[in-house]
Formats: sequence, C-alpha cells, structure tokens
Amino acid sequence: MASTKPGERKLQILQTLAAMLEHPKGEKVTTAALAARVEVSEAALYRHFASKAQMFEGLIEFIEASIFGLINQICESQDQGLMQAQSICGMLLNFAEKNPGMTRVLIGDALVNEDERLQLRMNQLAERLEMAFRQSLRLAVSQGYLTEAEVQARANLLCSFVMGRWLRFAKSGFKLSPTDLAPMQIALLLS
Repeated sequence: MASTKPGERKLQILQTLAAMLEHPKGEKVTTAALAARVEVSEAALYRHFASKAQMFEGLIEFIEASIFGLINQICESQDQGLMQAQSICGMLLNFAEKNPGMTRVLIGDALVNEDERLQLRMNQLAERLEMAFRQSLRLAVSQGYLTEAEVQARANLLCSFVMGRWLRFAKSGFKLSPTDLAPMQIALLLS
C-alpha cells in the first residue's frame, strides 16, 4: 500500500462518501461499504474519524466553507443588492448540480437514521442562507429597489425555492437539473 500524506486519506474518505451518495438507489452507505470502496479496513476509517457522524460532519464543513466562501465573494464583487440575491441563488443551484452527493446532505436525505445533530446543523445552514438573502435584500432596500416589508418574505421565498430545486434534483435521481429555467424563475421572484 502506498503511503499517503497526512490528511490525504481523510480527504479520500470524504470524497468517496460524497461519491457514494450520488447513487441514491445504490448500496446503503455503511462504514463497511465505505471502507471497501476506499480499500482500507473499517478500523482505518476510525483512525481518521471517530464515528460515521463525524464523517458526515466533515462533508457538512466542506459544504459550509464552499457555499459561504462563494457567498462572501459574490457580496464583495457585486454592489447591487438584487444582483447579489440573484447570484447567490444561482450559485446555490449550480453547487447542487455539480455536487449531487452533497445535495443529498443539503436536503437531509443522506442524514436519515444518522445522528440528529447532523440534521440540526443542516437546519442552521438553511437559516444562514436565508440570512444571506435578507442581507442582500436589505441592501436592495437601501438602494431603493424594495421596501423593508418585502425583505423577510422574499428571503424566505428564495430560500424555499432553492431548497425545493435541490429536493427535486435529488428525488429525480439527479435527472432534473436544478438550474433548468432558474434564471427566469429567480428574476420573477425578485421582480
């Protein structure tokens, strides 16, 4: 067995877990199946992660870092509130399309029968996404494009739209693209 650099095996385990989640009708994601795919023993998995829940936490940390890093980039590069909200929405749909296994984590599908704190963490992520939409929409209010009374409802609507598209994508076995017709639909939500 070739030696791996520190952290490489951990990353390989997380990438394999995400790849396994891309096949919703495939094998059940167990530590035994994961170990077999990575070609290590289950004991080797537990040298990198204390539990299966910790493996999912690693995926969630990657998702959070990726999504909120991109949101920060959008907000720094775009000074118009409505364009920020539109770009954030589009980015979230593109992220799902490029990462189908992680989409199952985002909607909680992959977390069924796992530690409940994982689903709580995904609920917090959804709240943070809605907060990001609110911030962009408040900027749009200060720019004269919306009224303050619209902010909460539109932020919630945008978040619900994104989550609905994620759900539709996952439940279709990743056949129905979350980005199909999205630009027009997002424009309608923000008009």
